[in-house]
Amino acid sequence: MPEEMPLMRNRTFVLMFIAGIFAVVGFSMFLTTVSWFAVTEMDSAMAVGLVLMAATIPRLVMMVFGGVVADKYKKTTIMFITNLTQGVLLFVLYLFVANDNLTLTILLILAGLFGMLDAFFGPASTSLIPKIVAKKQLQRANAVFQGADQISFIIGPIIAGLMMETVSIAGSFLVATILVFFSAIFIFPPLIKEAAVGERISQSPLQDLKDGFHYVRSSNFLLIGLVVLITLNFFVFGALHVAIPLLVDTHGGSPLNLSFMEASLGIGMLLGSVILGAYTIKRRRGAMTLYGLLASLVLFIIFALVPSLTWLTIFIFFIGFSMVFVYIPFFTVAQENTDGHIMGRVMSIIFLAMNGFDPVSYGLVTGLVATGVSVQLVLFGLGVAGLLIWFIVFLRAKQFREV
Repeated sequence: MPEEMPLMRNRTFVLMFIAGIFAVVGFSMFLTTVSWFAVTEMDSAMAVGLVLMAATIPRLVMMVFGGVVADKYKKTTIMFITNLTQGVLLFVLYLFVANDNLTLTILLILAGLFGMLDAFFGPASTSLIPKIVAKKQLQRANAVFQGADQISFIIGPIIAGLMMETVSIAGSFLVATILVFFSAIFIFPPLIKEAAVGERISQSPLQDLKDGFHYVRSSNFLLIGLVVLITLNFFVFGALHVAIPLLVDTHGGSPLNLSFMEASLGIGMLLGSVILGAYTIKRRRGAMTLYGLLASLVLFIIFALVPSLTWLTIFIFFIGFSMVFVYIPFFTVAQENTDGHIMGRVMSIIFLAMNGFDPVSYGLVTGLVATGVSVQLVLFGLGVAGLLIWFIVFLRAKQFREV
C-alpha cells in the first residue's frame, strides 16, 4: 500500500502530473489542428470523420492488449516509449504539412499510428495511480489528473488557434511535437523509479484477456458503469468531437472560435474536477454518475438547438462540467475495488467502453451531414436517443445507485 503524503509532495505523482500536462496540451493541439486542416484545406466534412475514425479504430483494436501489457511491465516505461514515438509521428506530420505534401491517405496512416500508441498509454497511466497514492486519496488524485487534463485541453486549443491564425498550420503541429517530447522527458523511467511489477502467473495473452473480461462480467457495478460510459461517449462526447469544427464552419467561424469552444468544454470539466478534488464523495457515487449523465444529455439536447457560436460556447461549458461527475466517481470506485494484479486489464476494458463507439459516432454524424442533414438535427436526435437509454438504465440500476 502506498504511503499517504500530500499529493503535491509525492515526487512520482508530481512528475506524472507535469508529464500529463505536456502530453495532453500536445495531443489537444494535434486534434484541433488536424480537425481544422481537414475542414479547411481538404474542404470536407467527411474528411474530419475519417481522420477521427483512423485515430480511434486502431486504438480500440489494441486497447485490450494495452491492459495486458500494463499488467506485465512497468507502466512508466510504457508511457515513456509511447510519448517518444508519438513525438516522432507528430514531427513527421509537421514535415509533410510544412512541405505541402500531406494527403488524406498519409494523414489517415499517421492518425492511425498515433491512436494505436495511445491504446497503451491510457491503461498504463490510469492503473499507475492506485500504485503511487494511498487508497483514500484516489478521488482527489483522479480529480487532480482530470483537472490537469482539462487545463491542458483549454491551453492546447487556444495555442493551436493562435498558431494557425498568426503563423501556420505547420507551426501548430511543430509546437505540439515539442510538447509531447517534453512529456517523454518527465516520464523518463529512471526519474520516476516505479516499483517492480509483482509476480504473475505465466499464461498466454489470450488467457490474460479472458481473465480481464471475466472479472468485469462478474461485477454488477462495472457492467452498469460501462453502459453509462458508452452512452456518454457515443451520444455526447464522441459526437461533440466531430461536431464542433462542423458547427464553427457552419456559422462562419474562425480557428479562434474553434479554440474557444474546445476551451470552454475544458473549462467546464476543470471546474467540475476542482469541486470533486476539494470534496471527497464517499456515498452514492453510483447515483452521482447517473445524474451526471442525465445532466450531460439534457444540456446536449439544448446545445443542439442553440443558433449562435456564442451560445454554443456557453452551453458546451455546462456539458463539460456535467461529464466530470460521470467519469471521476466511476473511475474512483473501480480503482478502489479492483485487484492490483488485474488493474491494467480492467482499466483497458473501461477505456474500450468509453471509446469503442466513438468511430461509429464520428461516422454517423459526418455521414448524415454529408447527405444533407443539418448537424444540429443530428445532434438533437443523438441526445434524445441517449436520454431514452438513460431512463432504461436508471430503472434497472437500483443497486448501482447505492454504491
